[in-house]
Amino acid sequence: MNNTKMQAAWFESFGEATDVLTRGELEKPEPAAGEVLIRLVTSGVNPSDVKKRAGAFPNLLDNGLVIPHSDGAGIIDAVGDGVSTRRIGERVWVYQAQYGRRFGTAAEYITVDSNRAPILADNTSFEIGACLGIPVMTAHRCVFSDGSVEGKTILVTGGAGRVGYYAIQWAKQAGAKVIATASNDADKSACEAIGADYVVNHRQVNWSETLLSFTNSEKVHRVIDVEFGANLPEVLKVIATSGTIASYSSAQIKEPQLPFLKMMFMDLTIRLVIVYAMPEHAKQAAIRDINTKLESNAFQHRIAHVLPMSDIDKSHQLVEQGGFGGCVVITNTK
Repeated sequence: MNNTKMQAAWFESFGEATDVLTRGELEKPEPAAGEVLIRLVTSGVNPSDVKKRAGAFPNLLDNGLVIPHSDGAGIIDAVGDGVSTRRIGERVWVYQAQYGRRFGTAAEYITVDSNRAPILADNTSFEIGACLGIPVMTAHRCVFSDGSVEGKTILVTGGAGRVGYYAIQWAKQAGAKVIATASNDADKSACEAIGADYVVNHRQVNWSETLLSFTNSEKVHRVIDVEFGANLPEVLKVIATSGTIASYSSAQIKEPQLPFLKMMFMDLTIRLVIVYAMPEHAKQAAIRDINTKLESNAFQHRIAHVLPMSDIDKSHQLVEQGGFGGCVVITNTK
């Protein structure tokens, strides 16, 4: 392969993964001022990535093909003007790669702003590095955006999911009592293994009653929620006055109806979280805390599937189908 070319995967139209994802050679990028060129080892596949490919953002392809995926990890190969050459050779993880731009991490190389490529701890694999952006940063923002959680009771719905799994660990290690929801025994065990004090089955009718029986009717201070619309009726039964609901998804009910008066008289705060729109100070705080956790091996991680780039369409299908805990990662190893 010409050294000005790279292997990549992309789409030029919206549709099913097997119909629109293409693999082949594209031009290798060059780092502009303030950017780094990264030789990618891994690429993380998240729900937002497959939704973009399916057409969730109709204007995404207006300027041409899109290389998908926002998360990844690799090694800095070159730097642009204004970036120290000492960064060359650094192991890094990448976040927010395919946001406001067309070229993500499903490729051999990527250029990104130097700030979007934090150092990856030497004791952390590139596979784990590809899981840090959306899952771990989202969890950090949900848990800490409204102040310390020490001594508070936190409910994490979908505790065995990509974000929930890390939210439990953030909250528990910061001194909170953590209650999680899970739908089966395996997920319950996974939540308990990382510190959940109690796990309730969210498929149970009136699961709020079971939760409150555990807390002796004391309500929770904050909720980290994976299904805002679907969970809201039960959440409102367990959240305390002046509590906060931090949610990052509402896939089942995309346009939920809010009982405004009830929520107003409870003085509730609703915080909707997405990594791309987080203020810069929150992103940098998350990065600092993530790297601290990695360096001390304080977090457990779950990677459900590791696939070669040749199976990128399968990776998208897996994320769409769900039914498993952990991240899906693409590797560039030959």
